[in-house]
Amino acid sequence: MQKKLSKSNDKKIFGVCGGFGEYFNIDPTIIRLVFLLLFFCFGTGLLFYIICAIVMSAPES
Repeated sequence: MQKKLSKSNDKKIFGVCGGFGEYFNIDPTIIRLVFLLLFFCFGTGLLFYIICAIVMSAPES
């Protein structure tokens, strides 16, 4: 079965970090910390998160 990157039902805001966590088999908390690090260090984390929230498909039931 082919993996598909999609939003997760394990969501805090849009499910983006949960979707990345499921796809890469990593705890979503680690992904959230990476987004925060990108946001505070480079200012790109929020922009990347919003783009991912728009582009990623909804979770399959």
